[in-house]
Amino acid sequence: MNDISVKKIAINRVVKNQLNSADDIVAIEEPLEIRLVYGSVENRISKNISVTMRTPSNDEELAIGFLFTEGILKNISEVKSLKKDILNENIISIKLNENVTPEIQKLERNFYTTSSCGVCGKSSIDAIRVVSRNTNSTDINIKIKSDLIYELPQMLRQQQSIFDKTGGIHASALFTLEGKFLALKEDVGRHNALDKLIGFCLQNGELNFSNKILLLSGRASFELIQKAAMAGIKLIAAVGAPSSLAVELAMEFDMTLIGFLKEDRFNIYCGAQRIEVA
Repeated sequence: MNDISVKKIAINRVVKNQLNSADDIVAIEEPLEIRLVYGSVENRISKNISVTMRTPSNDEELAIGFLFTEGILKNISEVKSLKKDILNENIISIKLNENVTPEIQKLERNFYTTSSCGVCGKSSIDAIRVVSRNTNSTDINIKIKSDLIYELPQMLRQQQSIFDKTGGIHASALFTLEGKFLALKEDVGRHNALDKLIGFCLQNGELNFSNKILLLSGRASFELIQKAAMAGIKLIAAVGAPSSLAVELAMEFDMTLIGFLKEDRFNIYCGAQRIEVA
């Protein structure tokens, strides 16, 4: 058990109208404050960038992934150091090299809000086009067999250690085009899980996401497709449903988006040319 990610609590369990005391394992949810330190040696600036509710673990990867998918970091080489606050493990500071000037204003764009905010889809997609550095990258000839896609959810479940204990956590995973498992990250926030995954890859030298398959354990929301677009991911499969704006965004950036993925079926919402049905 990963003690920093889960905790045991005492509960009352009712089975067939019988009340019993029991223990349950739940995923921990705590805030993480991300601070950015940048500027010249003579004029270093510390700015609070975000507070996100996350499952503790892989906080450095989460911070790096968040800054990258928000368009603030161009690459991992801009980072000088990452450090947790000595007195508060829920605060992390990312120090940039002195010659790096981050584009903080990109955090103020109008599309990283929740799906209930009423943001116009067209203006949101236009904002991403301006920010993303990967949306105009040359597409490679991706061809994925449907039989391979059917196998992905089972491979995902085999790697979900925290979900096995709690049943209440999201996951994002990367696979090669041949279906080889590469990495998985879990979190109570689906967007955090993807940021952790992208941050992990960046820290380990992975720069090309266009030849990978991204698998989401739940639904495909607009925010997740936005983050995938920022990384240049072309093929996304989700166990759950996509939203209308997620489909629009995937179409806009020529992504393949699969939803309702089961062991013998799935829906292709766009990019069907990349799927080879056996």
